[in-house]
Amino acid sequence: MRSKLLSVLLIIPFFTSGQLWLPRIFGNGMILQRDMPVPVCGKAYPGDTIIIRFKGYKNRTIADLGGQWKVFLPSQPAGGPYQLDISENGKYPDLKKFINILLGDVWFASGQSNMELKVSEAANAKVEISQANYLDIRFFVVPHKMNFHTENDVSGGSWNNCDSLHVANYSAVAYYFARKIYSEKGIPVGVIQSTWGGSPVEAWTSREMLLSSAITRDRVLADDSITTRHFIRDSLNLIRFWDIVYHPQNETDKSIPLPDYNDKNWKTLQMPSVIRNWKIYPFEGIVWLRKSIVLQKKFLDNSISIHLGHPEMNYSLYVNGKELARTIWNAAKNHTYKLPAHLLHEGENVIALRMSVLWGGGGLNPPAKNIYLANEKDTVSLSGQWKYNEQLEPVVPKIKNYQYYPDFLYNCMVKPVIPYALKGFIWYQGEANDTLAYHYQTLFPMLINDWRIRWQQGYLPFLFVQLPNYRKQQPTPVESEWAELREAQSMALSLPETGMACTIDLGEVESIHPLNKQEVGLRLALEALRKVYGESQVSSSPRFQQLKIKKNKIYLYINQSGMTTSDHQVPRGLSMAGSDKKFYWARAIINDNEIIVWSEKVAHPEAVRYDWADNPDGNIINSSGLPLVPFRTDKWKKLTQQ
Repeated sequence: MRSKLLSVLLIIPFFTSGQLWLPRIFGNGMILQRDMPVPVCGKAYPGDTIIIRFKGYKNRTIADLGGQWKVFLPSQPAGGPYQLDISENGKYPDLKKFINILLGDVWFASGQSNMELKVSEAANAKVEISQANYLDIRFFVVPHKMNFHTENDVSGGSWNNCDSLHVANYSAVAYYFARKIYSEKGIPVGVIQSTWGGSPVEAWTSREMLLSSAITRDRVLADDSITTRHFIRDSLNLIRFWDIVYHPQNETDKSIPLPDYNDKNWKTLQMPSVIRNWKIYPFEGIVWLRKSIVLQKKFLDNSISIHLGHPEMNYSLYVNGKELARTIWNAAKNHTYKLPAHLLHEGENVIALRMSVLWGGGGLNPPAKNIYLANEKDTVSLSGQWKYNEQLEPVVPKIKNYQYYPDFLYNCMVKPVIPYALKGFIWYQGEANDTLAYHYQTLFPMLINDWRIRWQQGYLPFLFVQLPNYRKQQPTPVESEWAELREAQSMALSLPETGMACTIDLGEVESIHPLNKQEVGLRLALEALRKVYGESQVSSSPRFQQLKIKKNKIYLYINQSGMTTSDHQVPRGLSMAGSDKKFYWARAIINDNEIIVWSEKVAHPEAVRYDWADNPDGNIINSSGLPLVPFRTDKWKKLTQQ
């Protein structure tokens, strides 16, 4: 089916006869890469002459039998603004004029939601947006699109300045990265932003590269049966999905929240609790919950608020039948609502929640002390037995999420931009690959090599963010998928012209989207200044080099001198194990670039790990305040290794 569709597409003219065509990435206000020949390509009527004029330079070429043409502009220093004229002389003459062009450095920014997270959604957004006035920093945001075959152009987008009108919707990480490069080098900086939240690395890799690995080959071939019909069906399912999430079905909101609603036959559970601990897991859909509480008259004499702690997912809140909050997501750390006067009364009162249970999440997070009613003097706990029913509204349809399928994003959001000349890549991704972190050792280098091969600009610098700390801290050393993913990212540094921004100290316990993107962008920029721009005085995060075992101690040697701790306390985050492979927290002292580690529980040590956890608490830094990169010295089998 797919081969037939592609055959049809190949015989349909890609452009209107006589119309000179260039990909959308070439447009007014674009930034072209300085100090290198710049490819400019497009389509025209076969056999027609294409004439290029730029900064006094003039060249011509002939469109081939397929109408394709390509010209290289000569290497030019940073500067501008300039104008680029491209004309087609022949049976159907045409002319394109591109104005306000700058020459500078162009970076391709990609990844999943932490790269996609907007300036408006990150820390200090209001101030950052109001102060943005960088006419020489420009973004081209590639719109979301997926497909099972490669496309010739992106589906939209244009070059725009980083000013208060536009910057709010740009990648925060990429913007702060570009701002630092611009402030240090004083040259125009262009960013091509191509991102999609939740996407795995395979989605951004080409079909040909994925077929070269046994890890992905079968998955790619299995997807050959997917057609446009599947996309349409999934799109309709997605519309239905969000309709259920955001709009109560069967008029449930008109009856279930009422105090006199009969919930006699509902099941019960102990709250606070999340869906992963409920008997109905892994259910996805809408769950209604009800809690009856008896209040004394004296409690009602003051202003009252209801506290839900930190719910998971999306919910609506009702008290005695009145809706207080509709479809609230869990972004805020604390969810508190003031109750209108006289809403509560002496005796029995009913609190109801309409909660979305999606993607393995839903419910109210512990601890119990965080869910309660409060007046100016007292509190009434909402923990304990709640009633619930998951069968009152339709189950949400299963969504295929084809945008996450191997090569489907590459086809529409990477391939159409090639061969636009670049300075390099910046990348923030990995969360979507955590359960298969061992395979990331192969898949991530595949992506890097794939893009470099496709762009044909040699070893284009590839800079990436190592995953930060996330989730609750553990009291004892444990295995960790996120630690293994970070290790896979570190291993990619063996490829030439790569750099990594360690962010192990920038995460948040309860959010996979930490908001301090200023520091993330800064650390990426520091890697660029050091690796790409040759600023030797710029520091990078220190890394473990080698070890020596002497009796009951292990001596770790770090690749930088001047090691210390961030809080001037003893070193933390180190664990040690012997031949039994059981790790215990270890003690340590720092002597310049040497860390001496020991544990009273390990007489004959064989291995040390540092910050090996989802959310470690290591405090070792270098003289510039950058954290020591997490590592392990053992080669024992991994949690995600099959």
